[in-house]
Amino acid sequence: MKKRSSYKLTQREYRFCYNYVNSGDVKRSAMAAGYKVDPEVVGNKLLQREDINSQVESLYTQKKKNLLYKACNGYEKLAFGTISDAIKLVYSDNVNLETIYKMDLFNIAEIKKPRDGSLEIKFFDRFKALEKLQQLDFCESQSNMSFYDAIENGLKSMKISETLS
Repeated sequence: MKKRSSYKLTQREYRFCYNYVNSGDVKRSAMAAGYKVDPEVVGNKLLQREDINSQVESLYTQKKKNLLYKACNGYEKLAFGTISDAIKLVYSDNVNLETIYKMDLFNIAEIKKPRDGSLEIKFFDRFKALEKLQQLDFCESQSNMSFYDAIENGLKSMKISETLS
């Protein structure tokens, strides 16, 4: 009898691996993959196989890289993103929801509308975002920009935003 690890995973086994990486729940993962009879027992048996563990590890590593990439992009948007749509929002009268959905309001941490009818907008801290970017080795390897260049670009972006208001 040949070792099972020499075979390719079936579609159902791959779905189990994918669901397990995303949920961490053996029973739910097996059920989502289509194992109807004793899904928890089947899931635990699958996790004992070397080929399944290898696939789970590969998917988990890929998920971690994707998450790190998303975090890096988010911090870049916070550090260097524009606030022009927020300025438009402050100075606009009767903005409809469709217009708001089209605006880039990613850099906004909080919006308040006091009783006097004005609009208060609090932005995320650009310097904290720059510090986080520096801490992420992945981001540094993806970009040749030094930390000081990043601060300088952030300051330039802030100056441009200030001239808009």
